[in-house]
Amino acid sequence: MSSPLLVTEFLHRAREFFPGKEIVQYHDGEPVHRYTYRDYYDRVLRLAGALRELGVRPGDRVATLAWNHYRHLELYLAVPLAGAVLHTVNLRLEPAEIDYILGHAGDRVLVADSSLLPSVEQARAARPDMLVVGTDGAGPGVLDYEDLVASGAPLLDPPAVAEDDLAALCYTSGTTGFPKGVGYSHRALYLHTFAACLADGHAISERDTVLHVVPMFHANAWGIPFAALMSGATQVLPGAHPVPAGIARAIEAERVTYTGMVPTVAVDLLRVAAATGADLGSLRALVLGGSSPSEELVRSIEEQLGVPVFQGWGMTEISPMGTFSRPLPSVEHDPAQRRRLIRKQGRLLPGLRWRLVDDEGREQPHDGVARGELLIRGPWVATSYFRDEHPESFTDGWLRTGDIATIDEHGYLEVVDRAKDLIKSGGEWISSVALEQALTGHPAVADAAVVAVPHERWQERPLALVVLDSGQEAEPDDVLEWLRGQVPRWWVPERIVVVDSLPRTSVGKLDKKALRDKVAAGLSDVRGRP
Repeated sequence: MSSPLLVTEFLHRAREFFPGKEIVQYHDGEPVHRYTYRDYYDRVLRLAGALRELGVRPGDRVATLAWNHYRHLELYLAVPLAGAVLHTVNLRLEPAEIDYILGHAGDRVLVADSSLLPSVEQARAARPDMLVVGTDGAGPGVLDYEDLVASGAPLLDPPAVAEDDLAALCYTSGTTGFPKGVGYSHRALYLHTFAACLADGHAISERDTVLHVVPMFHANAWGIPFAALMSGATQVLPGAHPVPAGIARAIEAERVTYTGMVPTVAVDLLRVAAATGADLGSLRALVLGGSSPSEELVRSIEEQLGVPVFQGWGMTEISPMGTFSRPLPSVEHDPAQRRRLIRKQGRLLPGLRWRLVDDEGREQPHDGVARGELLIRGPWVATSYFRDEHPESFTDGWLRTGDIATIDEHGYLEVVDRAKDLIKSGGEWISSVALEQALTGHPAVADAAVVAVPHERWQERPLALVVLDSGQEAEPDDVLEWLRGQVPRWWVPERIVVVDSLPRTSVGKLDKKALRDKVAAGLSDVRGRP
């Protein structure tokens, strides 16, 4: 019988081959804790033993509500080692949403940072049987994490689990309804981790020092903690409330070689580096995800900081990586062509398959022109939701992503919109994503969003909302005139409105639902002239 593919094998590999490699904890841009994989291994075994002593059994869910710190990283392996399911909870959700998620998952234990406990008062009242552990101290009805580690007997004989058993559980952001749970099996995460380490993927290796900027509650921080552990990379964690200045200091001090983030964080990081002269040149890769970066952002990072930019695409339902964007060898040394490809979502990772279909389910050609909904399947792609039936999201084993995309002749994916965000004006489709990308190309525009508004003649027309860059001024009419040279004539919005900020989801994506509500309410915080 073959050995099962279990994520806990990464823990034993780290102890055997990389015992001296370090995990470094930062807080407010300064290092506060440093220990080795050998120490990590010992503490994980003790924590797993303590969870068993608390009554955690195979299949039980253990929730975390925590920032990116070393104790959270210990839970990543201790919970699966105990045979349970790691359930990372989005700390940026409202208390009512957290209450729903904890109740829906049926968590047996919640491990939380003390500063976040007020967010779960409602959930604790509703579920008095749920044990609560504080990562940084005890309190009324709260056990102390360090006491558990100190008293726990190392779990040297963990319970048997199968590779198809769940190792982790994440919930979608729920911007269009209740959050949906996505379960990740041991096998799915194991194979996903191998894909992250491929040379044409994130290429995580023992040579790397990885900084985890992506929140650990968000699809397992893109799965990079598992990849770093398996490959023996040094890991750096930014701690609670990370800010760009602190991120820059950690990169410079630890000579970080790899990090990932959403484009909005990258914009702020670029500003900090320009203002402070921080040396970020140790980075071999800054990977952007969540939304497509502007060409100006990619160019600025590469030219001003000397840091190569890459892009990945995925979803919570894909564990989350689906593609990775590296330039073709033929254009690798052509900056303009390289940026053109990097701004696409990239090629499909090995092990996955995809289809592009129209509204009738007919296959569309991969010619970079034909558009269709992207369907995807593979060993780390969800085929159902946890404790929920959503048949509209799956068809014959394929995940319906809801992304409208093209795929070119070289296999590069370009997401042109979400199906629900496309604008149909006079029978013609307009891509809100393409319009947003064009708007952020204006030298005075820092951020942009486009939504549909009703129109008596054309049924729908685009409305653009823009945030101006700090210190910049621009009249909406001037931006409209500039845009006329960038997009098809019928795409040009009816008007442009300048606003102070745009609503984003807890993981940094534009919150189109909130934007539509904002537009319907009359844009009360409009600044400038529509």
